[in-house]
Amino acid sequence: MSSLYCISVKDVQEAYTKIHDLVHTTPVMTCSSLDALATRKLFFKCELLQKTGSFKFRGALNAVKSLAADRCTAVVTHSSGNHGQALALAAQMTGIPAHVVVPCTAASCKKAAICGYGAQIVECDPTDESRAEVAAKTVQETGGVLVHPNQNVAVIAGQGTIGLEVLNQVPGVEALVIPVGGGGMLAGIAVAVKAIKPDVRIYAAEPLNADDCYRSKMNGILTSNPQPPITIADGVKTNIGHNTWPIIRDLVDDVFVVTEEEIKRATRLVWERMKLLIEPTAGLGLAVVLSRRFQETTDVQNICLVLCGGNVDLGTLDWLKD
Repeated sequence: MSSLYCISVKDVQEAYTKIHDLVHTTPVMTCSSLDALATRKLFFKCELLQKTGSFKFRGALNAVKSLAADRCTAVVTHSSGNHGQALALAAQMTGIPAHVVVPCTAASCKKAAICGYGAQIVECDPTDESRAEVAAKTVQETGGVLVHPNQNVAVIAGQGTIGLEVLNQVPGVEALVIPVGGGGMLAGIAVAVKAIKPDVRIYAAEPLNADDCYRSKMNGILTSNPQPPITIADGVKTNIGHNTWPIIRDLVDDVFVVTEEEIKRATRLVWERMKLLIEPTAGLGLAVVLSRRFQETTDVQNICLVLCGGNVDLGTLDWLKD
């Protein structure tokens, strides 16, 4: 597999060895009322309880620890918030300055947390092009190393450690449903799980309003969103990339898209039934499992949903009044 893709299961296993003492082994929870709604047995991998409130800390820490051996003097990234927080903390833990390029539209709670972990924020326009340009300029100005939020190989391997934990925590798992933005978590988990248990299905969950992964799978070629997406699932507005695409193309069994209303409903269900304050991006998996297409086309019964984050900007949730 290492010759085909940017990472192998060995990379994920080495990442686990490197970071497992410093990350939380997040719990897997169940909910009988949501099982009844889905007519399946659901297992919720609670990455919202990870350090910095999302799965991103795994990849960021693996990347920073990999760089520390090279005497890196600073790290730079661009992020809608969660990876920025994660990299800021990972850098702080290793004594390296961090600079985070953040879209001006990012949630204020995420920007405040990035600053709280000691990183410098640099704002940009809310497009992939602007993020990349400002990040490149910041690298030049600081002499730092760019740690891409979802295409960096150490980041992808670090996110894949979720898959290793799920296989240990849910031995009978038949499928995982994973939110996809840039695809780092999806690709990392897919490489790890398919190498160890190839019969386990890997499904991607994506908003209809940001469906580049779905269209890429349908077209058979990498297909980006034509303009910046508008979705409450702000963590998956970015496009999949050249490192994650081959893995997604080959190892992801299907991509399911859901509407904004389906995401809202699923997010509220987790809040109300499980008492877990997930962000809407983390509601994607449940929205998919409850969707008509999933119910009609998928026969798996034991499904793990990755609740990827819990950094909710409560002051902006006007949609709760709808």
